[in-house]
Amino acid sequence: MSTFKLFLIFVKIGAILLGGGYVILPIMTSEFVDKRNLVSHDDIIDYFALSQSLPGIIAANMSMFIGYKLRGKYGAIAAMIGVTFVPFWCIVLLASVIGAFINNSYVQGALWGVGVAVIALIMLTVREMWQKSNKNTFFYVIYGLTLATLLIFNPSPIQTILLFTILGVGYKKFVEAKQ
Repeated sequence: MSTFKLFLIFVKIGAILLGGGYVILPIMTSEFVDKRNLVSHDDIIDYFALSQSLPGIIAANMSMFIGYKLRGKYGAIAAMIGVTFVPFWCIVLLASVIGAFINNSYVQGALWGVGVAVIALIMLTVREMWQKSNKNTFFYVIYGLTLATLLIFNPSPIQTILLFTILGVGYKKFVEAKQ
C-alpha cells in the first residue's frame, strides 16, 4: 500500500469520524482488520489503549500507530494528516457560519442525532474492549475499585489513570516476582 493510498483511507475515516476517539475503534477495526487484513485485532486494541494514554487526539494517535506499522514514519505522518484533514476544514468552515445556524431546528436535530449515534458507538467500543480484556480476579477488583472511586470521589481522569496504572504495574511486578 502506498503512502498516498494510506493518506486517502485516513481522509475517509476522518470524514466519517464524529464523536471523538472512542468512536474510532469500530471504524479502524472494520477498515484495517475486517476489510483489508492489514493489522491484527490485538494490534488495534493495543493501539487504542496506548492512544488513550498519550496526550492529544485519540484518533490522531491511533492513526499514527497504524500508519507507522504499515509505512514507517512517513506512513505515520500521512495517516495523522489524513485523519485530521477533513475535520480541520469542517471546523474552519463551521466557525465562519456557526452564528447563522446555531438556532436552526434542523441543525439542532442533526446534532442530536449525531449525539445518539456517538453514544451507541461508544457502547460498542466498551463491549468490544470488555470482550477482548484478559479477565481474572484482579481485573474485577480493579474494575470495581475504579468504578467506586469514580462514583464516590469523582477524581479527574488523569488522577484515575495514574492511580490505577500504578496499581496495575505493582500487580504485574508482584506476579512476576512470585513466579
